[in-house]
Amino acid sequence: MDFAKIISYSFKYPFRNIRNLLILFIFFILVSIIPIGIIYENNYVLTIGLISLFLFILIVPGYLFSFVKIGLNESSIFPSLNLGNTIYDSLKVLVLRMAYMVVPAIVFFIALSTLSVSGRELLLNFQIHAFLLNVGLSLVMVLAVYILFEILLFFAKARLAYLNSLSEALKVHKVIGDIRKIGIFNIIKWLIFMAILVIVASVLSAWIIAIPNVGFLIYFGIFIPILESIGNYSLGLLYSNIIDDGFSQISKIN
Repeated sequence: MDFAKIISYSFKYPFRNIRNLLILFIFFILVSIIPIGIIYENNYVLTIGLISLFLFILIVPGYLFSFVKIGLNESSIFPSLNLGNTIYDSLKVLVLRMAYMVVPAIVFFIALSTLSVSGRELLLNFQIHAFLLNVGLSLVMVLAVYILFEILLFFAKARLAYLNSLSEALKVHKVIGDIRKIGIFNIIKWLIFMAILVIVASVLSAWIIAIPNVGFLIYFGIFIPILESIGNYSLGLLYSNIIDDGFSQISKIN
């Protein structure tokens, strides 16, 4: 599928049957009441929010993962919520994320420990410019490693959706091979598309959150789930380009 179609189908997808996103809307809205409970010191609201957060962690990652699966099949259907399968998928996605964040975490702590030693000496010698340079270089290094593994995680998740094997998704060299098959240029275009989504979300958030009383709930409970569905579905469509022609498809997008 060419990239223009991926973008077009991805934007249309959540609006085909937007009422089917109600599950996501409810979970995101319930989780978003946590800061409200903290601000107004309402233990009842806070308790509901924390319980919802626990359910959110168990259900939402797996449900969003199903959008990747649907995209792989180039289908326009919406996933149904099978609680057992969804929780199982959530756990796999969470384990995958933790595994891919090990290296960034190690790099972060190494940079932090190194900076704490060298930075102290530089500050004691009033070498402010050298200290700021060290801080800047450390931040760039940590951020670069994080972004790299976040990109790998995207396609590891798509590989997990395709092969339904956590061990296969953890094979970084295989994930890199998938990226090469998709094409670096296509990956860059998709990352630009995702970056634009994030920028649009950031810009619109200022306007939406400014709506008295309900702005935060609208942004976090409705706008963010729509963006998440677009992002995950587009990932599935992008990855479908490397699937063999014989791979079964459920229902083609019209």
